[in-house]
Amino acid sequence: MNILVINGSPKGERSNTYRLTQAFLAGIADSQGEDAMEVRTIETSKADIRPCLGCFTCWRSETGTCCLHDDMASVIESRVWADVTIWSFPLYYFSVPGPLKNLIDRQLPMSLPFMEERSDNVGNGSHPSRYEMSGKRNVIISTCGFYTAEGNYDGVQSLFDHMCGRNNYEQVLCGQGELFRVPELHERTDAYLQLVRRAGSEFARGGIARETTEELGQPLFARQTFEAMADASWGISRETGEAEDEAISFTRQMAALYNPASFDGTQRVLEMDYTDRGVSCCIVLGAEGATVVTDGSVSPTTSVHTPYAVWQEIAQGKVSGVDALAQHRYSVTGDFDLMVRWDEFFGDGGSAAARRNAEASASPARQPTMLAMLTPWVAFWTAMSISVATGPAIVIAACALTILWSFRHERVIYDTLSLAAVLVLVAASLVGVPLALLLPASFLVFGLMWLVSALWFTPLSAYYVKGSYGGDKALQNAIYLQTNRIICVVWGITYLAAAVSALLAPAATPLISELLPLPAAVFTVVFQRWYPAHVARG
Repeated sequence: MNILVINGSPKGERSNTYRLTQAFLAGIADSQGEDAMEVRTIETSKADIRPCLGCFTCWRSETGTCCLHDDMASVIESRVWADVTIWSFPLYYFSVPGPLKNLIDRQLPMSLPFMEERSDNVGNGSHPSRYEMSGKRNVIISTCGFYTAEGNYDGVQSLFDHMCGRNNYEQVLCGQGELFRVPELHERTDAYLQLVRRAGSEFARGGIARETTEELGQPLFARQTFEAMADASWGISRETGEAEDEAISFTRQMAALYNPASFDGTQRVLEMDYTDRGVSCCIVLGAEGATVVTDGSVSPTTSVHTPYAVWQEIAQGKVSGVDALAQHRYSVTGDFDLMVRWDEFFGDGGSAAARRNAEASASPARQPTMLAMLTPWVAFWTAMSISVATGPAIVIAACALTILWSFRHERVIYDTLSLAAVLVLVAASLVGVPLALLLPASFLVFGLMWLVSALWFTPLSAYYVKGSYGGDKALQNAIYLQTNRIICVVWGITYLAAAVSALLAPAATPLISELLPLPAAVFTVVFQRWYPAHVARG
């Protein structure tokens, strides 16, 4: 497949649109293979293509030769060579950029001067092609600076209807094109580029699917969010027209990402204190949206004290916010709950794409449950304490039911270890090991499982509560893991103490098993909220 890319952006390869074009080409390669395609690229910003003189010398010439001797002759040769021409350009004043319009105008030698009527009812009258161009395909890839492409490309589409024929070309038209140069938004723009890549693969196999075209037409962010970010990006106060500190403009763009749907009735004010610039401003998070206050007239509920460069690195994804916090590169005072729920408050939940993804994933992913790990142990301690004769049968039945029931949840290694350990203890009871040894042994094994998980592996509790902290991402969160390590150590020591107590005072074992975990439970509830905030304060 011969592919000609006409890059009509004055920015050349730095063009936002060209990133989409590269993704589209990657999609074609996914389908066709690199060896099955040859790509030529023409950059109008570098090509010597002068404006058409309107002299019609080319029409009077038998060979269609233009009187201007520049790069246009090689462009026409490439147009004839190509099986697919990709027109890549940003929208400039509701049409194509000037240098690209020169190239389009200079295609006059590709037509013969004679009149003929079109069969697709585009315009009135046309000219036959000088070259055999039937079967050749065209693709428009373009970005614009509005929140949506819809309604802004009528001039471009009219032009290409005349050039290529109505419905005879594919389109990838993307609003919010300037966002592709913002590193802080790479997660959302990268997802869109993957969608463009899918479109390229489908094009190579015959045509872009209707569902893909509809997805490509969805705004990256909701209109209010995008327009607030776009306004803030210029670094000029809308109220005064004066230039603002870069950190304040950055904060305004961050505030634009606030999702009002996260408002739960609690008034929150986030202070961004840029310690290296002497700049501090507050984001008031309300039911209708976020407001940036720079005059110190509001009191923060949460304050982030950070060098501006550090927060930029976090926003750009160069460093994890949690890792930077654990390394004390910034600190947080006040209500730490906002930081824990950061993705909820400052995600792109307001975008059409995010709403569509949420609807598509309405069925939540399976999460582990601690009941799958605890049930065999509780059954053993309860049933064996009531009756040594019937206890083993009850415990085995409980284990079997746990296995069946737990298929509804993600299973983790500690579920399996618990089942195996309890069944070994039951087997020991069946061969005559006395309960006075089995109960202390069970507490010992249970406590060691907590301790070993904390000291050598991913802590046991981290698996079971990760769903409340971002899912599997939490398992890469240093503060989250450290919090759970300490909790696991406390529970491990608690059950080691229970083992010793049960061994020394067998008669008190039931009371020990009920009362000894209570302090650990209270510690867990308090510590999991206090410790991350303590680390955040530095």
